[in-house]
Amino acid sequence: MRNSYYDYNGWGRDSGVVPKKWEPGERPVPYGAVPGEPPEAPQAPSGPKTGTPGVRRPPRKKKKSGFGGFVLFLTFMILLTEVGVYFQGGVEALPGRLDGLWDQELPWEGWEIDPWEDYEDDWVEDLKDTTTTRAPTGDGTTLTLLPEEGETLTPREIYERVSPAIIGIRATLKDGTALGSGIIMSSDGYIITNAHVIAGSRRVEAVLTDGAKKTALLVGYDRESDLAVLKIKAQDLPVAQFGDSSALGVGDPAYAIGNPLGEELWGTMTDGIISATDRKVYMDGWDMTLLQTNAAINSGNSGGALIDQYGRVVGITNMKMMSEWETIEGLGFAVPTASAKVVVDEIIARGYYEGPPVLGVTVRTQEAEGETPAGAYVASVNRFSSAYEQGVREGDVIIEANGRSVTCVEDLEQAKEGLEVGGTMRLKLWTELGTRYVNVALTSRHQLETLSPP
Repeated sequence: MRNSYYDYNGWGRDSGVVPKKWEPGERPVPYGAVPGEPPEAPQAPSGPKTGTPGVRRPPRKKKKSGFGGFVLFLTFMILLTEVGVYFQGGVEALPGRLDGLWDQELPWEGWEIDPWEDYEDDWVEDLKDTTTTRAPTGDGTTLTLLPEEGETLTPREIYERVSPAIIGIRATLKDGTALGSGIIMSSDGYIITNAHVIAGSRRVEAVLTDGAKKTALLVGYDRESDLAVLKIKAQDLPVAQFGDSSALGVGDPAYAIGNPLGEELWGTMTDGIISATDRKVYMDGWDMTLLQTNAAINSGNSGGALIDQYGRVVGITNMKMMSEWETIEGLGFAVPTASAKVVVDEIIARGYYEGPPVLGVTVRTQEAEGETPAGAYVASVNRFSSAYEQGVREGDVIIEANGRSVTCVEDLEQAKEGLEVGGTMRLKLWTELGTRYVNVALTSRHQLETLSPP
């Protein structure tokens, strides 16, 4: 799941504890042995590093074949630390430079170097370095969402129906291997997963439930929805049915199938309920509207399926919340299929998701304070945007949009509704030098990301 560490009072730990050896049992049916193993690499401690005050981002969860002491180590750190954390999706093999870093017989003081030194991980930045070979686009394939109807299934029936279409994803990075999950959406090889699973990949493999490994081409990805589409060359693959997440209600049964912690616990199914249907979660610089569930989700589940009582995929699991500061249990999240369909269909058609029209500014709600009025405070401006050309700068406050008063971010969003890329918004800005009006042309997020240098 996606990783963000929350730092309380700037306190954290960088030391680790040496895990004991742990051997997994047999993989559940219908999964057989997975051919080959991820590149061998030692496991690093899971501890916060440094970053923006109030937020710490460690490397995404790293692991080697036989995740061994990861569980014991994580449990031990939960007892020692008081750092809130979102665990996020792919599990990665560690860079080879950490070979021989620590000895199992040594105490914490035996660490020779800081394992996080010179190794910062930012999947959003890594996306720009993704060089996996691209697949052709525009063949007319779309994601079909079936209505909520039919007989409810038992958990066993759901597993037997859906699990053959839940596969493993191995993304080869410049410094290791990321492991995640994927969902087969078409019999000829379209696969849905999370963007953060394939971020920075040089090559991607899909590991099917019959043990076959297939080279996967990248159709495209979208950062803000955390979705990616892959394509393998195949025919007559088992396919998951997808349901309409907008029909879900709080309390409906929910099941998750994926590969938690990599491939050792391949094909794990967990159960729970839908805890919320439109949960806004702030992550990595933007808000995501997600399904919330108490079905157990862990690192490696990313790109896997959240399933309803009819055996239909209603969400793509991508996030889990935990905390050593407070008692938090059963807070998992998934991208709802109702919003995923729009993104997936456009990625297959174009190779990217254009997204809704944007101003090219990052804003937050500003309460009235002293001489500063309430409005949408401009936290940053993309220098390739029309807003930047018109002189909008960090620290300005948008107090009116198209003649509509703006006292919060929601007011600005509502003023933008119905407008398309190329449309214009007339903004009234408060600045330290006084108020002024500017006319800002709307553009697409994809266009700004394309213009912005990596």
